[in-house]
Amino acid sequence: MTVKDLLKNPDRKFNADELAALAAEFRLEAWDVLHQRGTGHWGGAASAMELTTSLYFNRLNIRTKEPRWEDRDRFILSKGHASINLYTVLAHRGFFPAELLPSFRTLGSKLQGHPTMNKLEGVDLSTGALGHGLSVGLGMALAAKLSGKDYWTYVMTGEGCLNEGQSWEALMCAAKYKPRRFVLMVDYNKVQLDGTEDQIMPMEPLRDKLTAFGWNVCPQAFDGNNTADILKSFEWMDQDEVWPKAVIYDTVKGKGVSFTEGKNTFHGAVIDDDNFNKGLPELKADLEKKEARL
Repeated sequence: MTVKDLLKNPDRKFNADELAALAAEFRLEAWDVLHQRGTGHWGGAASAMELTTSLYFNRLNIRTKEPRWEDRDRFILSKGHASINLYTVLAHRGFFPAELLPSFRTLGSKLQGHPTMNKLEGVDLSTGALGHGLSVGLGMALAAKLSGKDYWTYVMTGEGCLNEGQSWEALMCAAKYKPRRFVLMVDYNKVQLDGTEDQIMPMEPLRDKLTAFGWNVCPQAFDGNNTADILKSFEWMDQDEVWPKAVIYDTVKGKGVSFTEGKNTFHGAVIDDDNFNKGLPELKADLEKKEARL
């Protein structure tokens, strides 16, 4: 079986091996698009590929033909510079044709450098200014509470979002009002634009900080590049009614290409011909390995 076979029915719930194969395909496609366009953010898009894939192909209650269905689960990619990640997943989930992906970051395209909710189906919030994702996500979760709806609101942040004071204001406010089904997912790859997390703004002890701010924080960090581990984190989300909840996922910046992994220089670097050709065999080999498990 291949990923192409899997995508014939994108509406069902996928298992861990299937999700891993999908993520490998989406990562390969993102690498190709970023190379074609000569612009975009590889590092953070690659680190979160298993996370977004698992959400959209296993977890979220959505309707691709009704992208503004009011009872849908919400997902906010607060780290909006990683937009090629979200676009690739949304396209194959069925929100828009995958043929649009090569138009990424071109003038007039729906696929702008940062997700734009008024341009593209499936985007719940325009993001890019780091930090405001948690605030708006809190508003969505409170709206569910006030209107008596049961949808979930998930916000994915990176370290850059958590460097911003606005995030911590939202964390405090969420702890006060405790909206149900409000989840923070931290893509914790520990590398930013111009250095490591420790060099720029140390986050540790992150779990203790989030707990001190009044959140129900999962006691273990999950491997955010392992789909089986991600599915375990979803099980934890369903365990109790103590809100809001936060999950920390250890991920690898630039995951999938050995010479980009953990490197801040590939946060937003151009994927030139030499790097593209060096990295392509690794991504193809990983996809073949994952498809062999299907």
